[in-house]
Amino acid sequence: MTGAVTVNLAKPITSVKIADSNGVERIGKETLNAEQGVNAQQIKLNRDLENQEVAFSQLCQTLKCLADKLNQFYDKVFAEHREQIARLSVEIARKILVQKIEEGDYEIESIVKEALENAPTRQDMVVRLNPEDLVQCQKVQQDDAGGSLADIKFVADSNIGRAECVLESPKGIIESLIDGHLEQIGKALVGKVKKETMR
Repeated sequence: MTGAVTVNLAKPITSVKIADSNGVERIGKETLNAEQGVNAQQIKLNRDLENQEVAFSQLCQTLKCLADKLNQFYDKVFAEHREQIARLSVEIARKILVQKIEEGDYEIESIVKEALENAPTRQDMVVRLNPEDLVQCQKVQQDDAGGSLADIKFVADSNIGRAECVLESPKGIIESLIDGHLEQIGKALVGKVKKETMR
């Protein structure tokens, strides 16, 4: 028995489309497939991002380990070679000083005055100098008659190198020799390096 269906609508119908049951199922399946595809892509992107984060974290850890090993290697090499480094530094300073002395780029009167500051007394003081430096000191002594070099007796000594002097007084001898100064610098450098490596 076929019965008639009556539908009461509040508004008039403006358009009509007839769809078979296959069309509705097809549209539903396509929508479902599209949603599943988006979800699958999102899951894949999330996995890729997690994998990249893990790889980046491992890389950072590897770099940190390498930096630590490099610092340990540097400290070890520096500690093993501190004396060689100090000697090399002193040798470089020696070569620079030799060049400056050969060029005459020094003030012998300043060297003598510094040595005099370490003297226990200035009475009966004799300063032995290289003959080339003696002329300069005598000239300064004459120009500055009442100065710090006034009562000093200067003597030429060819055994004394240029830019060096030896002070003799009744209370002892003070040497201002380049090798002696460089040796003190070398000892100070080695001592400083030892202190730094012990930290």
